[in-house]
Amino acid sequence: MNKDLFRRARTLCLLLLLITGMANAQTRAVTGKVTDEKGDPIPGATIQIKGTNSGTAAGPDGTFKVNAPENATTLVISYVGFTSQEVSISGKTNVSIVLQTGSTQLTDVVVVGYGTVRKKDLTGAVASIQAKDFNKGTFTAPDQLIQGKVAGVQIVSNSGQPGAATTVRIRGNAALTGTGQPLYVVDGVPLDGRSARPGLYVPELGNVPGGNALNFINPFDIASVDVLKDASATAIYGSRAAYGVVLITTKRGQAGEPKLDIGASVGVSNIMRRINVLDGDQYRQALQKWDLGNTNDKGANVNALDAILRTAVTQNYNIGVSGGSDNAKYRLSAGMLDQQGIVKKSDFKKYTVGLNAGFKFLNNKRLGVDLNVISNQYQENIPPITNDAGFGNSLLGQALQWNPTEPLYNADGSLNIKQGSAAVNPVAMSEVYHDKSRVTTILGSISPYYKITDDLEFRMQYSINYSSGIRRTAVDGNINLNTFGINANPPSGLGWANIGQNELATQQFTNTLTYNKEINKDLHLNALAGYEYLKFTNKGAYMNGLGPAQAGGFGNYGLDLTDYIQFSNAAGRNITSFADPVSELQSYFGRVTLNLKDRYMITGTVRTDGSTKFGSNNRYGVFPSFAAAWNISNESFFTKGVVTNLKLRGGWGKTGNQEFPSGASQSRWAFQNNGAVSQQSNANPDLKWQSDKQYNIGLDFALVHDRITGSVDYFHKTTSDLLYPTTAIQPAASQSVVTWKNLDGKIVNKGVEAMVNASIVQGKDFSWDLGANVTFLKNNVTGMAAPIYTGQLNGQGVSGTLVEIIYNDLPINGFYTRTYGGMDKDGQSIYPNGDSLSYQGNPNPTKLLGISTTLAYKKLTLTANMNGAFGHKIYNNTFNNVVNISNLRGARNIAEEFFNASQQEALSNRVTSSSRFIESGNYMKLANVTLTYALGDIGHVVKGLNIYVTGQNLFVITKFKGFDPEVNVDKSSGAPGADSKTGMSTSGGVPSAGIEYQPYPSARTFTLGVNFSL
Repeated sequence: MNKDLFRRARTLCLLLLLITGMANAQTRAVTGKVTDEKGDPIPGATIQIKGTNSGTAAGPDGTFKVNAPENATTLVISYVGFTSQEVSISGKTNVSIVLQTGSTQLTDVVVVGYGTVRKKDLTGAVASIQAKDFNKGTFTAPDQLIQGKVAGVQIVSNSGQPGAATTVRIRGNAALTGTGQPLYVVDGVPLDGRSARPGLYVPELGNVPGGNALNFINPFDIASVDVLKDASATAIYGSRAAYGVVLITTKRGQAGEPKLDIGASVGVSNIMRRINVLDGDQYRQALQKWDLGNTNDKGANVNALDAILRTAVTQNYNIGVSGGSDNAKYRLSAGMLDQQGIVKKSDFKKYTVGLNAGFKFLNNKRLGVDLNVISNQYQENIPPITNDAGFGNSLLGQALQWNPTEPLYNADGSLNIKQGSAAVNPVAMSEVYHDKSRVTTILGSISPYYKITDDLEFRMQYSINYSSGIRRTAVDGNINLNTFGINANPPSGLGWANIGQNELATQQFTNTLTYNKEINKDLHLNALAGYEYLKFTNKGAYMNGLGPAQAGGFGNYGLDLTDYIQFSNAAGRNITSFADPVSELQSYFGRVTLNLKDRYMITGTVRTDGSTKFGSNNRYGVFPSFAAAWNISNESFFTKGVVTNLKLRGGWGKTGNQEFPSGASQSRWAFQNNGAVSQQSNANPDLKWQSDKQYNIGLDFALVHDRITGSVDYFHKTTSDLLYPTTAIQPAASQSVVTWKNLDGKIVNKGVEAMVNASIVQGKDFSWDLGANVTFLKNNVTGMAAPIYTGQLNGQGVSGTLVEIIYNDLPINGFYTRTYGGMDKDGQSIYPNGDSLSYQGNPNPTKLLGISTTLAYKKLTLTANMNGAFGHKIYNNTFNNVVNISNLRGARNIAEEFFNASQQEALSNRVTSSSRFIESGNYMKLANVTLTYALGDIGHVVKGLNIYVTGQNLFVITKFKGFDPEVNVDKSSGAPGADSKTGMSTSGGVPSAGIEYQPYPSARTFTLGVNFSL
């Protein structure tokens, strides 16, 4: 990278910060009060001096005071949910403002890349969700706040465990490798997208699901989330924006007296939905039905799933202090979340401290600095529920399979551990397994700026995002898992211990020059030019081993096994460390937006990215975009009747994706435990970014005096130059040496998305608002030279089987397996095409739906949110290989479905992958309902007291037989060239979609909470 340019930019910034001799502009004080149509004050309303960035916010009683330049003539007053208003202050020192309830669709300011624009100037597809519209409830990460709220965006959990990662898809799935997740930007700082929680592979148990990279952010601190969906909006982020961009803006302090915001809640959770297996009496009947005698009838009647579940308690406490003057605003917050999981020995604890501050200097207040800090630590207890264990080696599978007539405890109260048996007591497994992680993150940024003129501003931002994670895992020896050295009888179990540690760091240095001016009454110009440099590092180390056989394993010394891991068998001890090559990104970017007569808007964007990830022959990439909009409702020929606002938009742009391992374009080598050095990847100097070209046509509208607002968009995305780690032979479960290449194929996502919000009733005592969004998606793969396989199944009879294909004229990750044709008279499966494989269904939803409604009567408010997905299939790997009929032969439990089937299935029936276990994934879920009672002000101290009760995951309507259709278990085909057993990144793997395999179940939660201000 050009370090001289970097130093010159830094020097320029420092010189600007030293400017102190600017003239002192004369000002005058203007006071006033902001109320609604009923005369009630609107605390927090924004009062801005038109043509400047100066302003203030209304206090709790709606009053304000602002120092305006002598030549200032107009104030702009705005608040979410009200129509913005301009008020003349010529010759005035006091004004009263009454804001009208209505749409702010064309008057709000929207956050976009590296700044904001007036919503009426917006030409791209951008969805803005404010704090008042967030999903209600207890959440560990901010992505869950907007689930079901944005057209074209699907958000599903990868696991029901607290703190688990989510899968976020914006306008369809196009990820051939990596995660396919959008780029997240917090207060102008782009995130790495990875979690520092060390990965974990436990012998026999497999890989544990990853954590959410956004867990370090406290949802209490978030003011808004803006989703950039089309390329004309995302191109400003260049080679990282192919999957969309999510901008998270945290709350800021408002001028005024210090204000204390407090929120507290407590909740209880239980399992939302079960997989029904046989109880003891049914199991005894099944033994007779299949002529198995009574040998496996142990006389009891136990529910093993209930034995590992619990009623979980969640506590959440938050506090925020804000205030200051026009020249020094601040907000300090702290939060504590203690969330138990519904599976015993699983929980998530998070501690967060945040600081936002803004200061202005000099007499003319042209020099300023903004400061943002998020400091967080979260701790997890993680149960042994894994993505790819054998049929009986994950805790949920063990519970589902446990013989319900077999006691979990012996007569003396000890655990019933069946040494030498494949059946593992889930309660014992929970007792002997210990997995704790701790992740500490700090995200800090400082952003000095200088207003060269009223219209021209230079801003610099430096940020550091550092995260470290440590994880200690131990499995005591007295459990019947062969991996841990178990023979026929205790105490021969050796035990296993692992310590993992990861570090992630991102440094950012950004300079921008912004010009925002109303050239004349007919022309408004907003222009941006910038330079950015980012540096990414990632490193870690792991150590694990079995207890020494000669000592009978680790023994029982009252210590966690990781506290004396040096006692493990040296011959079987594994030590792994890694350091990804440092990657750097240098970028130049610019954007121009023109508004002519509030009728014609044009936006042009270009970004040039230079990345060390790319091959030496393709080090730089250019990402342009263009968009235009026509505000038809401002034309002289337009007569406002039922339709009050109408705006047509269109745009095209090119973005990229560089979500592949650092050093992928280089020859990479690894040091092995045995002293050898092995090659991991070959060099490819021609490797470049994955390209995404998209065009979008949209229509924004408002009806009936803005009581109904909405938009409709058509989009067409074509993803090419697909990044893929090729090997000599395909398909292959693993290869030691890979070459990253850009494939010739293309992935096309196209569709229509629509949203509408309506204020159906606007009465003095009663109001009713309703919002809905729907998306129609179509996905197709073309031009592939050869198929790529993924979607790995696990379990007896199918381990290693791949049931998804990425190939021409099919949707990405299409199910590709045997055709099931029912059963013959002997209870044996019929496969009409034998073992020939064929396309069996689409795992990607073709329709997404979100519905939100709010009803308010006097002081009571009821809010409900639903979301759903339709037109897709789910492979039920749990039914295929965890609770199938063959379990009866091994004294294990089965699903009620097999017991109650009209035709008796033979125990000898072939257990294999087929379309038999591909089910409809359609669902509609009542995600959350909140009832709030606004007590209001209590005395002279407590302000705005609200008491609320929230229900989350109340019910789901679906025909799917698993725990929850809204789940995405990671069943990737593995990462060619990466060893999952080390816990290293698997970003090279081919992602799966729509496979369910004994996941951590989803929870239904009820929360009682209170919030107020002092």
